[in-house]
Amino acid sequence: MPHPLRLFAYCPRCGSPTFADHDAKSRRCAACGFVYYLNPSAAVVALIADERGRWLVCRRDREPAKGTLDLPGGFVDPGETVEQALRREVAEETGLTVSRVTYLFSLPNIYPYSGFEVHTVDLFFRVSVEPGLCAVAADDVAEIEWMEPAYIRAEQFGLTSIRRGVERLLEEEMNSE
Repeated sequence: MPHPLRLFAYCPRCGSPTFADHDAKSRRCAACGFVYYLNPSAAVVALIADERGRWLVCRRDREPAKGTLDLPGGFVDPGETVEQALRREVAEETGLTVSRVTYLFSLPNIYPYSGFEVHTVDLFFRVSVEPGLCAVAADDVAEIEWMEPAYIRAEQFGLTSIRRGVERLLEEEMNSE
């Protein structure tokens, strides 16, 4: 797959075909001087555990990686904080209401979408939810399951950064016992 900047043949500001490489992460228009930098999109990932320590795991209902395991989350919308995005994504995908958010770590990722490589930085959070609510699969989630961490296998997660994040989370879980 070509570098994402190679897909931009025309200047998005003036439409000129003189939109060419400026450096490794930008293109510049010779006609109007506009410079476009390829910066990562922000995405959020929620690790939700119940009172028994089981993790809420989703099965993806859409490509990429349809049918594989995932954790709740998604892209941060323009004008949204990462905390707002996390609350929105968890509610959209599970019906649960977030009560507390704790930042864990971030991972760079390339998310394939519509033949385009979206560079992201995925922000992982430990999330507590309001008690008494039942998780329900919705939006782009086919099903939800509460899984014991001991039975979770990172290779079942189809998205690279989620798989790497789950590996790290499982390792931390094992080291804390």
